[in-house]
This record gives sequence, C-alpha cells and structure tokens, in this order.
Amino acid sequence: MKTLTLNIPDTVDEMDVKMQLAAQLFDKGVLSSGQAADIAGITKRQFLERVGKYGVSIFGETTEDLSKIRNK
Repeated sequence: MKTLTLNIPDTVDEMDVKMQLAAQLFDKGVLSSGQAADIAGITKRQFLERVGKYGVSIFGETTEDLSKIRNK
C-alpha cells in the first residue's frame, strides 16, 4: 500500500477527510469496503455503518435512487 501525506488546516477533521476519500473510492469501485475501512482507520463494520453519511450506498444504489424508490 502507498502512503499519502496531506497537510490540512486544524479546523478540518482528519477522520472526515479519511472517510470522504475512502467513501468516494469505494463508491467508484476502486476500493473494496475492507480497503476503504483500512484507509479510514476503522473496522469494515464501522465503515459500512458510516459510509451512508457520505452519500454512498453499500447496496449499489445512489441516495437519489433510494429516494425515488421511497417516494413511489
């Protein structure tokens, strides 16, 4: 695995940055949920529980798709 170092302002939450990156790469199919969890520094279960807060569905649908289904 490669290492990436980012300098972010103190006002930006480090965990939020990790989750944003991991969630987007998971959503695009670049990473598995386990790999994304490793990037975020949490367990796979924790990642799957939290990823929805970043607009990513673990079931493959977008939040927009799920809203359409719910509103039918």
